[in-house]
Amino acid sequence: MTASTQDNSASILAPLALHRETVQPAWIDYNGHMNLAYYMVAFDHATDAFFDFVGLGEAYLKANNASTFTLEGHITYDREMTAGAPMRFETQLLAHDTKRLHYIHFMYHAEEGYLASTNELISLHVDMTARRSAPMPDDVIGRLGLVAAAHDKLPHPEQAGRVISIAR
Repeated sequence: MTASTQDNSASILAPLALHRETVQPAWIDYNGHMNLAYYMVAFDHATDAFFDFVGLGEAYLKANNASTFTLEGHITYDREMTAGAPMRFETQLLAHDTKRLHYIHFMYHAEEGYLASTNELISLHVDMTARRSAPMPDDVIGRLGLVAAAHDKLPHPEQAGRVISIAR
C-alpha cells in the first residue's frame, strides 16, 4: 500500500469509506507515537477524498473557481498510532445547507480495528474570485442530499458536538 490511497469501496448507505493511509516514520514524535499535527494531515487527506466524492474536490475548484474553507474543527485522540500503522477512515455527513457542510471523520487502525481518533469539521463553500461565501451548485447540493438521506439514518456519533472541558 502506498502512503496514501483512495479507497473506492464507498457506499452511501454507511459511513463513507473513502481513504486509507499509512503512518509515516517522519510523523512519529519523541513519545514514540504519531504527533498530533500529523493526525490533522491524515484527516485533511480524508477530507480531500470526501470532497472528491461529493463533487467539491480539486477538479471542481479548477472548473468553477470555487472551493471550501474550514471554519471550525475538533479532534479527539482515542488511541495511539505508531509508525507503519495502516489507517482506515470513515466519513459521516452530519448536516449541510447551501453554503456549509458539517461532517466527522473516524480514523481506525485498519488491521486491529480500533478507533484511534475523530475529526469533526464545518466547511464553507467559497467563491475564490470574491473570496466570499457562496451557494454550492445544484448538482453538488443534490449529491449531498443523497448522502444526507442515507447518513441521517445512522446513529449520531457520540464524539460530535463535544465541548472541551475538564469534568467536575
